Amino acid sequence: MRILIVGGGVLGTLHAWQAVERGHDVVQLEREPEARGASVRNFGLVWVGGRASGAELETARRARLLWERIGERVPALGFRANGSLTVVRTDAELAVAREAAEGPEAAERGYKLLDATEVRALNPALRGDFRGALWCERDAAVEPRTAQPALRAELAKTGRYTWRPGREVRHLSATGVVDDHGERHDGDVVLFCTGARTGGLVRELAGDPPVRRVRLQMAQTEPLGEQLTTSVADGDSFRYYPAYRGAALDALAGTQPQGDVAAAHRMQLLLVQRLDGSLTVGDTHEYDEPFAFDVTEDPYAHLADVAGALLGRPLPPIRRRWAGVYAQTADPGRIVHRARVADNAFLVTGPGGRGMTCSPAIAEDTAEELDL
Repeated sequence: MRILIVGGGVLGTLHAWQAVERGHDVVQLEREPEARGASVRNFGLVWVGGRASGAELETARRARLLWERIGERVPALGFRANGSLTVVRTDAELAVAREAAEGPEAAERGYKLLDATEVRALNPALRGDFRGALWCERDAAVEPRTAQPALRAELAKTGRYTWRPGREVRHLSATGVVDDHGERHDGDVVLFCTGARTGGLVRELAGDPPVRRVRLQMAQTEPLGEQLTTSVADGDSFRYYPAYRGAALDALAGTQPQGDVAAAHRMQLLLVQRLDGSLTVGDTHEYDEPFAFDVTEDPYAHLADVAGALLGRPLPPIRRRWAGVYAQTADPGRIVHRARVADNAFLVTGPGGRGMTCSPAIAEDTAEELDL
């Protein structure tokens, strides 16, 4: 078959990967010269530990294995099984970490509760004052800025993949699509993987998909000057991931409210070191549209304070700041919104903050569901 992928982000690219792996010819179209949305404006985290029990956790674990296999073939993906530490500084945060580490899914998730000495042995760059950390050995990372080009370069070697950037799809027909250059692209199946862009042709085909948009602010620092051996989160991360819901988290919420800035911007700290030694740091969560066109400085000051407390020294200077918007399915029981929008076309969007983590498995599920 000939598969047309509309969208050049990680979700579209992993659908292209699945299709080519299954022997199909693929043309991938992207409206920009390069993917510029949430697929490059993220941490590159393959984040298994915080996922909800059931289908979401199963999808994340399967995706983690797929990322590792792909990384073996595509070194430029920058895959590394570095795990994560959610570092805790108070009794209430420690209680949440302990409840998770002693829970029925601890082994499945790769959890282990570490004291402060064990944390520093595992990640010597953390020299601040803290009680311990929840270690998740299943977590991993890739390089979001280079992932899509690296995957495309590998796909191109097959001779069955074509990348067409700078092409906005304007029309869907029974035999394919027409772009804004008037060029026709023939195909048997069209997969719209357009992320948070659900207007234009997508709205004409699908109406208003049941997804909401989420805006975040992030930054990248100068190189740290030493290796951060794991990804790092702070205790506020427990508030934003479904895996940690329980009595201990309820007690945390009741006895340890977030500070004004963190609460106003729905913040957590995540730190991931890039291959050049710099740190990706974030993030905020904003749900009410219209979103601002600019970034706000207070969250960056908060992130620098929290990161500095864990590192035991000032966060390196920030050299890049950005905002990003991703689409999140409105149904909490679904990993992604996948729907037929025409006889030969499907919309796949809304993985939310799970996009980088789960895309390989989401694409695999699409291929199975469509019998590709």
